[in-house]
Amino acid sequence: MTMREGVLTGGAPYLEFGTGSPLVVFRTVLPDSANPKGAARWAELRSLRSLAERFTVLTVGRRPGLEPGVTMAELAAHHAEELHARFDCAVDVFGLSTAGCLALQFAVDHPGLVRRLVVAAAGPRLGSEGRRIQREYTELLAAGRYRAAAAALAPTAADSPPGRVLMAALLGLTAGRPADPDGMVAMLAAEDAFDIEDRLGEITAPTLVIAGARDALYPPELAERVAGGVRDGRLRVYEGRRHHTVMSDRRFSEDVIAFLAPPGAG
Repeated sequence: MTMREGVLTGGAPYLEFGTGSPLVVFRTVLPDSANPKGAARWAELRSLRSLAERFTVLTVGRRPGLEPGVTMAELAAHHAEELHARFDCAVDVFGLSTAGCLALQFAVDHPGLVRRLVVAAAGPRLGSEGRRIQREYTELLAAGRYRAAAAALAPTAADSPPGRVLMAALLGLTAGRPADPDGMVAMLAAEDAFDIEDRLGEITAPTLVIAGARDALYPPELAERVAGGVRDGRLRVYEGRRHHTVMSDRRFSEDVIAFLAPPGAG
């Protein structure tokens, strides 16, 4: 695939690849605000490869230099400014995890920019256990304890105490210093304060919500509230999938393509 990269009008980096109508993908919390390189770029392209066969995928990151206290509404406004300058029509929008919450905020605050919406591993707010896990992770990240922060995510990848001990050790061993820890902390804090349940009915775009049945951060009942709260919502729950494995399910691309470009849609 031909790939283009650059910076949008507000400073957010992007990668663009694929063929077809536009599909804007908000990036979740990554270690760097810049476009991913090397293995990280390969992983992003691979995860979206099937969608890029049907759509022109535009992956958009956060602006560099996020200030502490930035809100999810302000992050959504950043993207609205950039997408309004980029497109002359409403586009399909997808967000995973933190970016799924951002996509919900975007659809509430800027409905004229969204044709269809897909959110995965997200909800109207963090689950109670998810908030506890993520606060610990964020606090350790802010303190510069990057290995300990990575290890704190073990409950999202294992259930049993022995499994969590092993996973914490593995995550800690592979962790390094992020290129933009302050931006990560700012975005995670915005997610911690995010709660949009009382505004879900304002989302008019048809919405597909995808959840992992074993998601420790956003359990399926939160995804059910989104699908039931928006004007036109549909829900898919993948048995056995955790927070970080929803997109790796073989049904994911099929469900998204069927929702965004059903047979006979051109």
